[in-house]
Amino acid sequence: MRVSQPIEEGPNRAVLLGAATDDASWPVDESLDELARLANTAGIEVVGRVTQNLSDPHPNSYLGKGKIRDLREEEKSTLRFDTVIADDELSPAQQRYLEDTLDVQVLDRTAVILHIFALHAHSREGRLQVELAQYRYRLPRLTGRGAMLSRLGAGINTRGPGETKLESDRRRIRHRISELNRDLERVRDQRALHRRQRRASGIPVVALVGYTNAGKSTLMNALTGAEVLSSNQLFATLDPTTRRLELPNHQEALLTDTVGFIQKLPTDLVAAFRATLEEVVEADVILHVVDASHPQVEEQAEAVEDELEALGVLSKPRITVLNKCDLVTSQRLEILKRVFPDPVVTSAVEGAGLDNLRARIAETLARQFVQVSVDIPYTDAEFVGLFRAHGVIEREDHESEGTRITGRLPAALLPSFQRFIG
Repeated sequence: MRVSQPIEEGPNRAVLLGAATDDASWPVDESLDELARLANTAGIEVVGRVTQNLSDPHPNSYLGKGKIRDLREEEKSTLRFDTVIADDELSPAQQRYLEDTLDVQVLDRTAVILHIFALHAHSREGRLQVELAQYRYRLPRLTGRGAMLSRLGAGINTRGPGETKLESDRRRIRHRISELNRDLERVRDQRALHRRQRRASGIPVVALVGYTNAGKSTLMNALTGAEVLSSNQLFATLDPTTRRLELPNHQEALLTDTVGFIQKLPTDLVAAFRATLEEVVEADVILHVVDASHPQVEEQAEAVEDELEALGVLSKPRITVLNKCDLVTSQRLEILKRVFPDPVVTSAVEGAGLDNLRARIAETLARQFVQVSVDIPYTDAEFVGLFRAHGVIEREDHESEGTRITGRLPAALLPSFQRFIG
């Protein structure tokens, strides 16, 4: 059984709903601006928005029932919308109330994000992750309204005696969720194997993280010469990409681009993308790419930090990259330099600051290396090349029986050089 897309086919005209609560981290208008961009990415035209100041969203109707009734009258008279999108994840009760009252398609931020992910997931792994998140999202939203969903059915291995269509659908979805979890565990095992192989090679891993559309893919292309899709839209790329990065002194590292974060990121999506996000967990250095030109730059950065904290990686070495500096005034840039600790300023589009970033990565990696002195016989000359590629050489002497090197190596490479350590 496949998950059908939550957004109906054809042109959609949507009104956005936003609850301005006391504890909201973003102003409601700016949060709805982002929701409008999400809707546009999903192919939905936004024709209006409705906001209301509330201590908390209404448990049954999201916004107040008077607001919803007023919106119903506007649909009939002026706006002519066929969709409403709430800026928060709706409960099943809220969604049913809005559908019954407005008689239009009802979506929430989570449904729109899942739809975009489904459009942009191209690898088998990405499709599995999105399908799992879709099923987890939709399972509690199955309802038994309507005769077709309550009618008993027949057939071999479809439903047991007295089982309703709703119960059958739930059982099939749970079964599919179990299958997807098993498939993704195999993906996770394969990723873990690849990470162990990378560790054995001694090549350090640098992970790019950031808010969606911060310019991570463009920065990866600029640093490595890769051809990763980069686009000025939310969640343009989902599947993680890894490329070799040459650092000063010809040291090599692996640069991995990961899925972008966003405020109110659905928890089911984070759970489904666990295998992908473990690339961040296993990285030696994290590059937090920040869109310096965005008016909500601090709030975006905080949303990313919250996700990094949830992943348990805040203690990892981290470099803040203020990207898109070509779109920022010098005065604004000076303010941001005081807000963010010791940032590297770049413009991935113009190539500005890339040498500084490579140097900072090399310095950060070097602090994690182990000081060693090794005597490598000429018969094992390939280990000299391995040290040069992945270590930091402070002194190299060619003696009668071999090469003596003093310098620093990644801890993962120490077992390979153990027999050369005097």
